[in-house]
Amino acid sequence: MTEVPDTSGNRQPPRRRVPGPAKPPRPRDPRGAVRSRSAPGPGARPVRRPGGARPPAAPPLRLGSPRPRLRMVGLALTLVLLVFVGRLLQVQAVDASAYAAKAEQNRYVVHTLAAERGGITDRNGVALAISEDAYDITADPTMFTGKQLKVSDGPEQAAALLAPILGKSQADLVKLLRPANRDLRYVRLATRQTPQVWKQIKDLKAALTAKAGTGDNTVNVLAGVFADPSSQRVYPNGDLAAGILGWVNADGKGGGGIEQQLDKQLTGKDGKIRYAQSGGREVPTAGSTETPAVPGSDVELTIDRDIQWAAQNAISEQVKKSKADRGYVVVQDTQTGQILAMADSPGFDPNDLSTADADAMGNAAVQDAYEPGSTAKVMSMAAVLEENAATPLTHVVVPNRLHRGDRLFKDDVDHDTWYLTLNGVLAKSSNIGTILATGQLGRTQEQANQVLYSYLRKFGIGSYSGLGFPGETKGILAAPGKWSTSQQYTIPFGQGFSINAMQAASVYSTIANGGVRVEPTLVRGAKGADGRFTPAAQPKKARVISQKTAKTLAEMLESVVDDEQGTGAKAAIPGYNVAGKTGTANRVDPATGRYRGYTSSFAGFAPADKPRITVYCAIQNATAGSYFGGQICGPIYKQVMEFALKTLQIPPTGAKAANLPVDYKP
Repeated sequence: MTEVPDTSGNRQPPRRRVPGPAKPPRPRDPRGAVRSRSAPGPGARPVRRPGGARPPAAPPLRLGSPRPRLRMVGLALTLVLLVFVGRLLQVQAVDASAYAAKAEQNRYVVHTLAAERGGITDRNGVALAISEDAYDITADPTMFTGKQLKVSDGPEQAAALLAPILGKSQADLVKLLRPANRDLRYVRLATRQTPQVWKQIKDLKAALTAKAGTGDNTVNVLAGVFADPSSQRVYPNGDLAAGILGWVNADGKGGGGIEQQLDKQLTGKDGKIRYAQSGGREVPTAGSTETPAVPGSDVELTIDRDIQWAAQNAISEQVKKSKADRGYVVVQDTQTGQILAMADSPGFDPNDLSTADADAMGNAAVQDAYEPGSTAKVMSMAAVLEENAATPLTHVVVPNRLHRGDRLFKDDVDHDTWYLTLNGVLAKSSNIGTILATGQLGRTQEQANQVLYSYLRKFGIGSYSGLGFPGETKGILAAPGKWSTSQQYTIPFGQGFSINAMQAASVYSTIANGGVRVEPTLVRGAKGADGRFTPAAQPKKARVISQKTAKTLAEMLESVVDDEQGTGAKAAIPGYNVAGKTGTANRVDPATGRYRGYTSSFAGFAPADKPRITVYCAIQNATAGSYFGGQICGPIYKQVMEFALKTLQIPPTGAKAANLPVDYKP
């Protein structure tokens, strides 16, 4: 019974529900669907359905349990998380240092800070070789990949732009920008480029960057190009003293001359800088470490630039005028052994080696070996005087021909029998007279050969000069036991052995220095990075002949220049006593090994009575005009000697010439 509430407020009695007949189940169609029927109206009787009993109801649909699926998903997630945790432990704990090092390596870059090469000056501090600011053009190859630039031909585009600026081939640049090692982060495209070249590249990069910002699909293919500060070698005086200075090659190493000889001292010590980078640019906030470069030492040479210019100008003009193969001039301080000039022709400009002749890129004054000729007779006379075999006034009968061994010897000119003093033999440069004089050095020719050989060695023949110059030759002087029949008689007058120009000059400086040989030097000292000047080591000294013999030889050499019968009249200098000797020797052609042409030379010192300067000149294979040493080298000696005397302010001594007799009446 259900109680119906009265909304009026009066309580109504409960209604009694009368049970009716049971409702039949809805009929189903053959497919099992419940047929719809209209709901009966109020008071309508239920409609009986024909048929039998009510069909059983379908069992309810039961869903599977979700717990197994949840377990599987949870297990899978757990495994994934375990993998991540394991990897995290490996990265942050087990391999942390290795990964940190690798990240450090990729993040940080190390560049070399090139040390500034030391300068080279003359004895007065005038610059002969200096270093100016330059740049090494570099690149990061990883910034030229297709992934980085969004273009596949980035290296080719960059190479096409850089090739004409750097003077390199496009193919070579492409190889550098697309290396086999894809992890390579640093390559040098060009070294020692001028600031103007780097400015041109920077302007081009800026233009590409600006154009890329306009959105027209332009790519800055030069974004990965950079520059490291460096320096380049410059020779302010062009080809002046190039044979002495040498040059610096593309790797920054000395390629010849002093640049090569003192390369380690001039180079200094490179430094390093390490910094973090991103996108090819330094990250300022990441910090950097730097080991500063130590600049090379400045080297001061013994040469005088002005005297070097005078010597180089004189020899160049004569080589050109004589149409000769080459020539050289050496100027030396007789007291200290210091070289004031060492010039050769033809030369080269170390600022532009592309136009240089390979045969002219050395220093012929120390690298050429040749037979000296009559300038070597002074050593024979030194041996004769020192051994007391003769005096300057000893009479020597000189026939037109002299038979010795298997040969007939003669002088440069045909003549009747000459009646000369020993002084006259030297003044007139008689080959026959020299053979006769040196024959008195021993009881036999073999003994005489041994004595002469010992003096040649004392004068430095057959040995290096002491300069330590790259490519220097020590000449050729066989032991006397190996002298051929002809060499026994040709060596006394300067044929049959070879020397270089520096050795020849040193012989005359030894006589001028009172018989004491001082090893020649080219370097006065060096100034290090601390600014302190360190003088070069003192050269070795050795007495070769007595002071008396040296003075006598100086007087005899005056006759060569001052006497009207002497062969060196063209070397005379007004106001000064000049000691000198001419030389004209058969020349061995280096290409064929046979005699062809002549070596013309002149050597001497001044003032003769108080020597200060030695000058030696030689010209190889003069083919135009005279080839006699007194004719083509005598004037060069005079020109260079006069200039040197004035430059060093050496006054005339005022002493009278010795005027030793040249001949005698039988």
